[in-house]
Amino acid sequence: MAEEDYGAFVDWSLMGDLAKSSGPTKVDCKELKEFKQMARQGYWAKNHKLRAQVYQQLIRSIPCRTVTPDAEVYRDVVGEAGAKKPNTNIPLPEFVDGNPVPRYCLKADAVASAHRIINCIAGQFPDISHCPALPAITSLLLHFSKDEAQCFEHVSRILACNEPGKRLLDQTFLAYESGCMTFGDLANKYCTAAHKLIVATAQDVLEVYADWQRWVLGDLPFSHMVRVLDVYLVEGYKVLYRVAIALLKFYRKHKMGGQNQQQPDSGKIRSDIQAFVKGIGSTVTPEKLLEKSFSIRLISRKEITLLQLANEKSLQQKGITVKQKRRNVQLALNPETFSSEIVSAKEMHDIWSWIPERFALCQPELLFTTATHGCSLNRFYSHCEGHEPTLLLIRTTDGDVCGAFLSSDWEERKRGGNKLSFFGTGECFVFRLKPEMERYEWVVIRHPELASAIKPEGPEGSASSEGQNADGGLQQPDKPPGELSPFLAARHFNLNSKNTSMFMAGNFDSIIVGGGGDGNALYIDAELNHGHTGRCTTFDNPPLCKESFQIALLESWGFLDAMAQ
Repeated sequence: MAEEDYGAFVDWSLMGDLAKSSGPTKVDCKELKEFKQMARQGYWAKNHKLRAQVYQQLIRSIPCRTVTPDAEVYRDVVGEAGAKKPNTNIPLPEFVDGNPVPRYCLKADAVASAHRIINCIAGQFPDISHCPALPAITSLLLHFSKDEAQCFEHVSRILACNEPGKRLLDQTFLAYESGCMTFGDLANKYCTAAHKLIVATAQDVLEVYADWQRWVLGDLPFSHMVRVLDVYLVEGYKVLYRVAIALLKFYRKHKMGGQNQQQPDSGKIRSDIQAFVKGIGSTVTPEKLLEKSFSIRLISRKEITLLQLANEKSLQQKGITVKQKRRNVQLALNPETFSSEIVSAKEMHDIWSWIPERFALCQPELLFTTATHGCSLNRFYSHCEGHEPTLLLIRTTDGDVCGAFLSSDWEERKRGGNKLSFFGTGECFVFRLKPEMERYEWVVIRHPELASAIKPEGPEGSASSEGQNADGGLQQPDKPPGELSPFLAARHFNLNSKNTSMFMAGNFDSIIVGGGGDGNALYIDAELNHGHTGRCTTFDNPPLCKESFQIALLESWGFLDAMAQ
């Protein structure tokens, strides 16, 4: 193997410094942890031949279906045509969604070889219905293959991976679209400054985020993409999320100080991000890109998987399993029909940009308002039960506006019996709109170190009236067995403190949002007239308005499925 030529498809005149091999010539490593460390450090990054050998070792170790096409299958299928010059006019399968084969410093003939390989894959994998990343992956692996047949085998093994919990390439529209939604959720949580910029300058945030995978697999220069590939083949799909979020952070830094466009234009923003990523080599090195990517403290792979499943389930419920025209998020918030006595359509649109993507195409539905239904907690519960999630809006007599996104049905409060029981998930957040706009998420999102390796015992939270917490007074109710675990449920985390997962609670005389520490993010009495706000451990928020306040108006909004209309 050491003598085989792995550069037959490469146009070395385009490779720059990568054309000069240096550094180590072999890797004595079998443990995944060692590979992970070496991949991130770029151990084989300066030696093309060694990189090719490492890729072959990593891809051969991927657990695959029992029957996975190999190099011999390719030779049998292509037959004598394999010896002929490939034809660049061969169209790519529809499932690549119009994405071309990136050149990536390949010879012109090599791009045609990639076309032939992808078409052979289409014949061997009839279950693939949507795989836009395939041209980029094929082009990259062709760099490090001795012939077309070997490249075909490597791509086939990536597609046929059946290791539980490991994901490498989307192969259906459902998986791809839920991946776009998941990236939107992650960008919303871990790239808030850039997310604000996108919300301010694009008509449709979802449309912009739909390009996230192409930024990495298509737009990145080869020198950067190949370093990403080093780590991706070891660590899997999550690496793509990390790199795309890092690109978004660099883009926001690039735009700082510039003039925002007068009119929001999603198309221009998409083109602007694509141009930035294609030219990133002038300002950001491959090493700096990876450093930024792995400095982002993302939630665990398990949590991302749960989020992906939640988004897939949402798409299935909406009947979106094959490609169709995107619904613009603006349709969910029509300023001509939206009416609230607390917030404007523009302010509601800003709140909508914070909510999880699987609800972003839902229309706001007014469930309860003190202006119509009166100041009664029982009526509040009766109108809100059966709806999940809900949005709570409060305007005080001083003119301040604050509220909360509440992930769970208020009916869950009954599971604690007569005790005031906390429930909900880490998707809950609190916010204020006036005097200035700010959101406060679950503290564990911003500080993952609050989750330890040792699972705490005993009750997970407690609460009492007037916002005071009583130790041992509350237990988190169990979910029914067999129910799909919701994203960011506290039970998935080994939390250092019971006070960091107190999301929402309610009984006959009060509702509470956020607990732990000396107070609650929001405490509201049974008459929906008087409230308190203070810092709480769960959201690590300051008071959302004057600490003791009178309620002028309270509204609760549900999420009506716009696709079903």
